[in-house]
Amino acid sequence: MKVKDAPKTSTSLIVRSTATARVSQSKNPMLELMRRIFRKEDVALKAVRFLSIVEERQKAGKPLRVDEWEKILEELKMVRSSFYSMRNKLLGAGMIAIRDGEYTLSGAFSKDLIDMARWWWTAVLGYDPDAL
Repeated sequence: MKVKDAPKTSTSLIVRSTATARVSQSKNPMLELMRRIFRKEDVALKAVRFLSIVEERQKAGKPLRVDEWEKILEELKMVRSSFYSMRNKLLGAGMIAIRDGEYTLSGAFSKDLIDMARWWWTAVLGYDPDAL
């Protein structure tokens, strides 16, 4: 099986419990979030760049196409297997999606985190959902 065809079912994320470690408190929240997904700093930086390319192209009305992978490899200075491994983590996390051969930003990541937070808050802690 090729890396580009590997299952994109889930992604591990480092969760920190201290208020000072919150992504939103970082000087660069996107990079801090990518550091929680990717173990290597250089891959985290490349993931930030890849997401910004997807976002820029989506906003410009010219979405990044899956078949532009060679151009992306050059721009990110990555080998094919590393790119697809990074991409698959972003797909598995629900941060990006592929629709009609185009990369798009996805809200699935946010919805899953909200769902987990709401469940923990209400089912485990027994708090009022409106207090979240």
